[in-house]
Amino acid sequence: MKKTRLLLLLLVVLAAGYAVYFTTWFQPKTIHIFHTYRPLHLRLQPDGVLPSLEFGLDRRYPLTEIKVLPLVPDPANPYPLPLWHVVSDSNSVPVMTFFYGQNLRGLKPEVPGSRPQPLATNVTYRLCVTAGKYQGENIFVLK
Repeated sequence: MKKTRLLLLLLVVLAAGYAVYFTTWFQPKTIHIFHTYRPLHLRLQPDGVLPSLEFGLDRRYPLTEIKVLPLVPDPANPYPLPLWHVVSDSNSVPVMTFFYGQNLRGLKPEVPGSRPQPLATNVTYRLCVTAGKYQGENIFVLK
């Protein structure tokens, strides 16, 4: 009887060790994001947004929120508003890449009628992306 309990305990410990070290069950749900600047269009869109700042994700995600904020806030305004903030109103289409300011199906501006604000050069920004339980951030500077 003692031998059976000991073997059962050993089996549980080995299974738990396997689950922690060799699966993603207990790892944080992180979206890996990269960015690239591609001067595809030499002119600005009518709203002043550069259409050539592209963000890529490690796989396709049905995004529920995208937000871009200045990383270092202005001393006069320590709580800046997002320059681009869209949220999912229903089921969004899974995407792997998107451009700054792009209209993505299933995502609408947080504030109705708002538009993405133009980005300034040599300013550090933070992109925050959410897809259900998954979250990711990317720090970038537009040069």
